[in-house]
Amino acid sequence: MAGLLAVGAASAQDLTVAQIGPFTGLPSPDAAEINAGAQALFDSVNATGGIGGRNIKLMKFDDGFTAPGFIAQFKVAMEAGPIALLSPIGSAAISKMMQDGLLDSTDVIVMNAIPGSEQFRNPGHPKLFHVRAGDRAQLERILGHAKVLSVNEMHVLHQDLPIGTGGLATVQDLAGRIGGMKVTSTGTKHDPEALTVAARDAAKVPISSSVIVIGTPKFCADAIAKWRSGGGRHQIYTLSYVPAGLLTKVVGEAGARGVGIAQTFPSPQGSKLKLQREFQQTMQQYAPNIKDYSYFHLEGYVSARVLVAGLRRAGARPTASTLRAALKDMGEISVGGFNVDFRKGNVGSSWVDIAVVSEGGRLRY
Repeated sequence: MAGLLAVGAASAQDLTVAQIGPFTGLPSPDAAEINAGAQALFDSVNATGGIGGRNIKLMKFDDGFTAPGFIAQFKVAMEAGPIALLSPIGSAAISKMMQDGLLDSTDVIVMNAIPGSEQFRNPGHPKLFHVRAGDRAQLERILGHAKVLSVNEMHVLHQDLPIGTGGLATVQDLAGRIGGMKVTSTGTKHDPEALTVAARDAAKVPISSSVIVIGTPKFCADAIAKWRSGGGRHQIYTLSYVPAGLLTKVVGEAGARGVGIAQTFPSPQGSKLKLQREFQQTMQQYAPNIKDYSYFHLEGYVSARVLVAGLRRAGARPTASTLRAALKDMGEISVGGFNVDFRKGNVGSSWVDIAVVSEGGRLRY
């Protein structure tokens, strides 16, 4: 069984935060990069006295990217008495957490979750707080972008997982609301033979159509590679979970170029926002071995900053209950110009932009 990865145990004086995620089993860097961004922020807070003199201890647990692994590690993590869980990853794991009522039987809140499927937000759970804009907001932005380009048909190539089937349902609903856009779809499992068949069939849609690929990061990269190798030359979009570097590595620079990827955070390499400058300064000081910053580094950093803002408002001896109340009562939280607000619900941000993969796997807005 996958187990605890953190070095050492939290002391009785620490405020413990747990991260349960796919540190192995998923061929993409999401969990590790989120951890690095959050750890850098927590280190900076601890260096200036922590929260009321108490350090924040981030403990990580490897679920191997399976729902049973997540459930097993959830039980182990709860023994450490965390006040919050940070950024669980995987629609199957989060679905299982909700179905099993784990948040009903434990005194812990969840700060951020990946993916941002609508089923986890509406109705969601009172203890589950979302920092990133959800899949619905991303898909609405993609459809709006395509509509401006006079695209009237959208084909959805999706993985047979909750993230994929839920994404298809969202696209169908949004297209109906926009009006004048036809939606077709192909669902498939994540194996080479099934992807080959699905991509070959889907590539037959009219060249005037655009395509949205929805699934886990590696599924999306593999599906786009199969699509391109099968002759598909359509404009392709995908969601924010797909790193441009992974896409370029799997598809090749020529095939990846021009793919539109929804983004739920500003560029980690930019300097226009105060957030970007503060993030880079924190990473340079507390994670100096990391030179190339990713969106997941920034997501971990922002999620940790929002959590810290809540902890500072949650009383001298914060609990999950007082933290939850503080997050709801804080109003708009400005994280260096990136705003998060939980007053109207547990979804804090609706910020979405479209970036296009360009030369060398770089993203261009």
